[in-house]
Amino acid sequence: MATVTKKELVDRIAGKHKISRQVARRTVQAFLDEIIRELEDGNRLEFRDFGVFEAHYRASRVGQNPATLERVKVPARLRVRFKPGRMLKQKLAAAADRHAANSERESMTPVADSLNAASAAPPSANSGPASNNIS
Repeated sequence: MATVTKKELVDRIAGKHKISRQVARRTVQAFLDEIIRELEDGNRLEFRDFGVFEAHYRASRVGQNPATLERVKVPARLRVRFKPGRMLKQKLAAAADRHAANSERESMTPVADSLNAASAAPPSANSGPASNNIS
């Protein structure tokens, strides 16, 4: 799985829409700045079919350092939650199905095919449980 950087995203947008990289970069940055500003204000951002971003307040609490077992105070903070929308869920499910189908196809080898054929064959007369005859 690859990581796509903001620079790569800007390059794609600039190329696809035939605008300068500078305009694309300013537009993407302005969009991200607005999302950050709204979340800082505690607002919920809803993009139909894509998903919902919302700031969630986590109260301060007492935690424990697992190495020393020392009690430590964890400060209050705002965290971002993202809930994927319907279209995003559908697209990701379709991508997962394609990935699974490709993985199954790649894992099938002639050896695996012959093993599958051998296990599907009916048992021969000589195979089966050993007899209980003692000589």
